[in-house]
Amino acid sequence: MPEMKNRVEPTPDGLAMPDPAGALPATRRGQRVLLAGAFLVWLLVVTTGLGKLWAYAETPGPAARASAVWPAATRLARDVHRPTLLVFAHPQCPCSRATIGELALLMTHVQDRVMAFVIFYRPLTEEAGWEQTDLWRSAAAIPGVRVVADDNGADAAVFDAATSGQTMLYDAGGRLMFSGGMTGARGHSGDNAGRTALTALINEGRSATSRTPVFGCLLGTVRTE
Repeated sequence: MPEMKNRVEPTPDGLAMPDPAGALPATRRGQRVLLAGAFLVWLLVVTTGLGKLWAYAETPGPAARASAVWPAATRLARDVHRPTLLVFAHPQCPCSRATIGELALLMTHVQDRVMAFVIFYRPLTEEAGWEQTDLWRSAAAIPGVRVVADDNGADAAVFDAATSGQTMLYDAGGRLMFSGGMTGARGHSGDNAGRTALTALINEGRSATSRTPVFGCLLGTVRTE
């Protein structure tokens, strides 16, 4: 006689109870279903999270409506003999480490053909020195770069810079040559259209690109209208 899969055994009191050996496969199937379901939920969470991170990295910040000529209201003094480069940055923006790194590479290719400023935002609610983070020190260490504190974003407001990493290049006559960013994505280092355009504009006076997206944290300034 063939063996029954769900055989019952009598108990000492005469009642029948299922054989545990027969119930084991069903229990294991249930565990596998639960594990498979948990894995699918984990995979969905991870995929969704990575998608949001990727979308965030690829989403640029507000671009400046840069003045076509050097604004008279700024306290920054441009160079009348060579182009002037401006980089507006938030001292605590992790994304801007890539911008400072790209600036260092740019300066090695343009040598002394440009005067460069990195303007670090500092709210009036913070003490003097708040802006002097590792980003400040990294920018200050680049040959040919001057770093300045922008109290309450006054100069950023004049140039309508709202995103950390906003870069502008004015020629010796005070005309805007470039406005944009020097990274291809948020916090991403490597070859990009912004640095390529700036290198060509400073060294050759021309480039096919004069505007690029800006990836970074908000500076905290009020945009001008």
